[in-house]
Amino acid sequence: MFTDEVEITVQSGRGGDGVVSFRREKYIPKGGPDGGDGGEGGDIVFVADRRLRSLHQLKIKKFFKAENGKPGNKKNKTGARGKDCIIRVPVGTIIRDKETSRIIGDLTEDGQKLLLLRGGKGGYGNTHFASPVNRAPKISKPGQPGKNAELLLRLKMIADVGLVGFPNAGKSTLLSALTRARPKVGNYPFTTLYPNLGVMEFGNEKQVVIADIPGIIEGAHKGHGLGIRFLKHIERTNIILFVIDLSDMGINRNRTGNFRKTYETLENELVSYSGILAEKRQLIVGTKMDIVDYSKCEQFLSEFPDFETLTVSAATGNGVDKLKMKIVQLLEKKDEGKPD
Repeated sequence: MFTDEVEITVQSGRGGDGVVSFRREKYIPKGGPDGGDGGEGGDIVFVADRRLRSLHQLKIKKFFKAENGKPGNKKNKTGARGKDCIIRVPVGTIIRDKETSRIIGDLTEDGQKLLLLRGGKGGYGNTHFASPVNRAPKISKPGQPGKNAELLLRLKMIADVGLVGFPNAGKSTLLSALTRARPKVGNYPFTTLYPNLGVMEFGNEKQVVIADIPGIIEGAHKGHGLGIRFLKHIERTNIILFVIDLSDMGINRNRTGNFRKTYETLENELVSYSGILAEKRQLIVGTKMDIVDYSKCEQFLSEFPDFETLTVSAATGNGVDKLKMKIVQLLEKKDEGKPD
């Protein structure tokens, strides 16, 4: 099950107690204090893991606790440190304080770690309290308690390209043609119920991550349809690829054949959700060219004279290689614009 938001509670480990102990050795009748310190409590640590695609495993458990430190021992032996609680999350997970909504961490790279809560310090054993006037102290300190936090975790997928379009526009089929992903494909509304990721390989080295989100309908930014739940997953993308059905057979088909209106409706939903999406590079792709007349493709291209446009057939592969090249070119242009 795909889960991109979850609330959890975490608690670091309590420090171990210091102990009261005295040396008891043969021929040393007046041995001094030798009580050891308690061990430190375990920490709460988050780790980004590219193998994970969902926060579902956290939704099941919800409470995570690190191990307490062990008490000290005689002969000035410090107690064992408590084991850390390692919480693995997908790359792109944002960690917020539940009460204040303050962002505590944003894990955007594989293997990135976040030390969220330190464990409590271990208490002092009676060795620390020896003095010239008190050579046999019978006091020690307890370990410090661990810390608690209630967190809200939200996943925003990390992808280079985000596919957006009306339901049945051919996004999932296009994703499978561009990548090795095998999303569910069907000729009915909302085939895609959660985001899919695929990796497009170009040449021997270039790899591009592409995200396909559920179909958007008019009013999505107000909560209509499924798209509003997943629009956040394209906020991190470099390119937004608008997928428009040339056959006008989707759930939101435009009977007038005005493809420009279809694009403007989609763009309005994105911008209404977040102004960040208005700044993304755009590529407009007409799909299902294998089932329409050539005149339809010409009409589509003529309605976007100032945009990067292509027509493809994911079913036959016609235009797919050209689309791959165009995606790579747009990404390279963006990389050239970055400061050193």
